[in-house]
Amino acid sequence: MLDGFKKFILRGNVVDMAVGVVIGAAFGGVVSSLTKGLLTPLIGAIVKLPDFSNLKFQFRGSDFLIGEFINAGISFLLIAAAVYFFVVLPVNWLVAHMHKEEKPAAAATKKCPECLSEIPIQAKRCSHCTQPVLGKVA
Repeated sequence: MLDGFKKFILRGNVVDMAVGVVIGAAFGGVVSSLTKGLLTPLIGAIVKLPDFSNLKFQFRGSDFLIGEFINAGISFLLIAAAVYFFVVLPVNWLVAHMHKEEKPAAAATKKCPECLSEIPIQAKRCSHCTQPVLGKVA
């Protein structure tokens, strides 16, 4: 019973996912502090309202905290932008440069013009239908 559990835990997918969750949580803290410490005050300085949490309205005795919703929306947009510009774009750039397309290898075979079977490039006669083949045929 424990052997199966050990095999499950030590599979690459489970370990990779665990590492991703831990790094994601740590990165979430960094992005949250960036949002709260730098970006939200910057927006507040532009809009002249540093924190929207005081915005609310009452309806039939219930408080609707619209400012909290605005703060959460701004935080979401800023976090999404930070993740996109500081993680997604650089990783995509790195992947694109690591997997530069190599020139395709020269074809090793060609098609016989008579029977359309694959034959070696240097063949002068088709091994299937015995027709003579001249030059390179695509």
